[in-house]
Amino acid sequence: MMYQGFLVLLFCALSVLSQQIVSDPGVFGPSIELVHLYNDEFPSGIAVSASGRKFTNYPSNLDPNNTKYNVAELTSYDTEMPYPNAEINTPPGGQINYTTGSPVGANNQNYFINVQSVVIDAMDRLWILDAGRPSTLSGSGTLSSHGGVKLIGIDLSTNTVFTTIIFPATVAYPDSNFNDVRFDLRPSITASGQGVAYITDSSTEGRNGIVIVDLGTSLSWRHLDNAPQVHAERQSVPFIWGEAVYSIAGYGLPITRVLYGADGADGITLSADGETLYWTAVGSRYLYSVPTALLRDNSPTSELLAQASIVSHSVIGISDGLETDSNGLVYTGNFEQNAINIFDPASGMTRVFVRDPRIGWTDAMFIATDGYVYFTENQLWRTPSHFPGTERRVRPFALFRAKLPDNGTKVQLL
Repeated sequence: MMYQGFLVLLFCALSVLSQQIVSDPGVFGPSIELVHLYNDEFPSGIAVSASGRKFTNYPSNLDPNNTKYNVAELTSYDTEMPYPNAEINTPPGGQINYTTGSPVGANNQNYFINVQSVVIDAMDRLWILDAGRPSTLSGSGTLSSHGGVKLIGIDLSTNTVFTTIIFPATVAYPDSNFNDVRFDLRPSITASGQGVAYITDSSTEGRNGIVIVDLGTSLSWRHLDNAPQVHAERQSVPFIWGEAVYSIAGYGLPITRVLYGADGADGITLSADGETLYWTAVGSRYLYSVPTALLRDNSPTSELLAQASIVSHSVIGISDGLETDSNGLVYTGNFEQNAINIFDPASGMTRVFVRDPRIGWTDAMFIATDGYVYFTENQLWRTPSHFPGTERRVRPFALFRAKLPDNGTKVQLL
């Protein structure tokens, strides 16, 4: 009887152990499709034309080994070609001027110095945002020179530059870091009738704010400078793939909490009607907005009105790039949950759009006319500028895409 009792107890124990314990499935939403593998340089942004052409930028301030090209067109599943040509990606004398005391970014207006973002507007033109602050091969950052910080427009039908907008020293400070850009081409919003661009300044030195430029006159100005909402939150520590991500600003310097290289206002997007600008800081979990009419106003009291009109919408998680679809949904990264979130302005609620173990650092997103959101995964938090200060990235880096809900597509502000 004792033996039979033992067998009964053993059977019961095995039955309990065999029960399925609920666990995190790790995935949610639509499947993500692998579009491109980056085996060469370290990627950041992505832009996709109406015909399906794809472009990426490779900033050297995030990886000093990005020396072959700043911008490339993706030519196959795993190859890239300097765009629009190799020459513009190779400034004479290099990207850095070493003749001035401390090294500074070159001031060459006709060549790429350190491209931070690529975006295709509603007219299917490629815009290239050059922050002008490359890193030396040792990883040391540089300040920019006037002429190096610029916004370049390229006609995709001819692959030629049609405009170059240079920012004055009162708008692009030497320690500014122009990071991302969005466009509103509606002729009614400016006297020039050519629309405007909105740019985030994510400077680690604290010169954070929003830059506005009239695309018809090339005049530019700043708003929201030093507003708390464009700065990183102090003592912010993200957790990605189970790791606490601290910053190492340089060899021998103290470890800090705020992410190095992307502290302040970074991701940016416009509402579907162009009337609201959204942004987030990588060193923050909040989404903010302000009416674009107040940003386009450059009158004496416009800065007071703009700062007074900032709205805090939601905790969205740690995010880098932002995007908006034609349904008005705002897409945000959520690094700590291996996810991309959706913020719905109509309800004020945030929800998960897609979740996948392959998602980590979603550096940039771009919604194309094919109804997909494209996003780069570049393992930025595993670079030597983050604790423990060692190179832990594993090539290849990846470009993915996911189908938008409810037939969403690219916003066309024309």
